[in-house]
Amino acid sequence: MRILVTGGAGFIGSHLVDRLMENEKNEVIVADNYFTGSKDNLKKWIGHPRFELIRHDVTEPLLVEVDQIYHLACPASPIFYKYNPVKTIKTNVIGTLNMLGLAKRVGARILLTSTSEVYGDPLVHPQDESYWGNVNPIGVRSCYDEGKRVAETLMFDYHRQHGIEIRIARIFNTYGPRMNIDDGRVVSNFIAQAIRNEPLTVQAPGTQTRSFCYVSDMVDGLIRLMEGENTGPINIGNPGEFTMMELAETVKELINPEVEIIGVENTPDDPRQRKPDITKAKELLGWEPKIKLRDGLPLMEEDFRRRLEVPREN
Repeated sequence: MRILVTGGAGFIGSHLVDRLMENEKNEVIVADNYFTGSKDNLKKWIGHPRFELIRHDVTEPLLVEVDQIYHLACPASPIFYKYNPVKTIKTNVIGTLNMLGLAKRVGARILLTSTSEVYGDPLVHPQDESYWGNVNPIGVRSCYDEGKRVAETLMFDYHRQHGIEIRIARIFNTYGPRMNIDDGRVVSNFIAQAIRNEPLTVQAPGTQTRSFCYVSDMVDGLIRLMEGENTGPINIGNPGEFTMMELAETVKELINPEVEIIGVENTPDDPRQRKPDITKAKELLGWEPKIKLRDGLPLMEEDFRRRLEVPREN
């Protein structure tokens, strides 16, 4: 297989590339503009005969011959997408159009990583794939939420109109090594704060929940979806649900028992609850997450300590 991964220098993308490259039959092409990704995440593959890295922005057309496209390109943390909301919506809409155009021309199967954000601030709990969502179309997060909703629409329209083979994954919060350290996401925030001896800042009220999936489980789910026969959308995430206060207390216990936990103001349109219903993933993909939060956080801590240059005190 010749496989294109857009956003392959990013956090999830680079772990996906690692897994795809382990199969010696695959050639992998990564397209990334490094807006939030980093070449460093791919350093072990640069120069490998089956690997190619292209500096490319998906809002511009790309001409390559491939069998499969994993379309992950998009800033995915609030800090980045609020910093440049127009760029974010262009990436979601024009970028997805360009990748679908490529899939149509070369007959490739294409997988879109959509997001649990399409459910907005959900009025049903947990969220299954039939739920249409509760999204503010004019909020500060809309470039991402509505952008991904349009991307899903485009995928299905190309599928119905042109017979393109599509796969849609709605991915929930994912964590692990190579996350951007200062990306404003709660797990990376707490771990960086604990390592730096800073107070853990829990956004009010602290009772809002998230579900955290370790990155190796996520990659496994994406590959199973791509290789399977279902278009999706399929939720891929860990149904273990934690309040922000519980997460802060777990990070404190595992990484730095000395730090304090303080409350801070929240950001607008922050969803109160997030928990995937993964019945479909279990039934159709035979997938469910294996790694518990308490086991995944220490794996991420090692990576953050190395990058922040703060060794563990014995």
